Amino acid sequence: MTGEQLPSALETPDNSAMDTYLLFILAAIALFVLRMRDQRRRIALLGSHLRNYQIEKLMETLSAGYERALGESDTGRQDQIFALMQPHEAALAGQFRRFAAEMAGVDAQDVRVSTFPLAIPQADRLFPFATFDLRNAFEIHAAGLERAAEIDPDRPLRERAFVLSAEMYLMQHTCHWYCKSRAVASARLLARHRTRYEQVLEAVSPETRRAYRELTGV
Repeated sequence: MTGEQLPSALETPDNSAMDTYLLFILAAIALFVLRMRDQRRRIALLGSHLRNYQIEKLMETLSAGYERALGESDTGRQDQIFALMQPHEAALAGQFRRFAAEMAGVDAQDVRVSTFPLAIPQADRLFPFATFDLRNAFEIHAAGLERAAEIDPDRPLRERAFVLSAEMYLMQHTCHWYCKSRAVASARLLARHRTRYEQVLEAVSPETRRAYRELTGV
């Protein structure tokens, strides 16, 4: 074979594999762009309503207060700190109730949440059977926070704070689920609070847990 003679396979290269790879890359880019656009829309919608309240600030205050109380070795001092949190608990429950009422007026098409674990662009519109209404979830959270914030002399303050923390974390999980995906929401919950989604769901009130499972199917 001379240097000018080449195998036929090299003379006429098959570009089908290259074309398939290129199409795959283009499709992945398109899906990524669509997903990011959808997530930005959801974040903007939720943020436009949340900015009217101090819900996130109140949650931070309560989390810090509970952590401080649990760091006290003296139970009397613990109870004092827990008691100091009661006005903030009532404020959170009241503000979230108003927030849920405000969100109830949002168009239903804009607040569908996909139950698929991972984010799929337009999944709420393409697969409406695999969704739930965010407004209904917020109503469940509002009722759960109100129950947890109720003052009961026969209820240990530590237990009350434990349940209210779980109600807050579950509500936060729902917000992240709506904006991103269920998998991302669970990962953030574990990273921020060192708590798994299943643990939070077991720690909320029985009424919240039952209603939430019926709504989300999870």
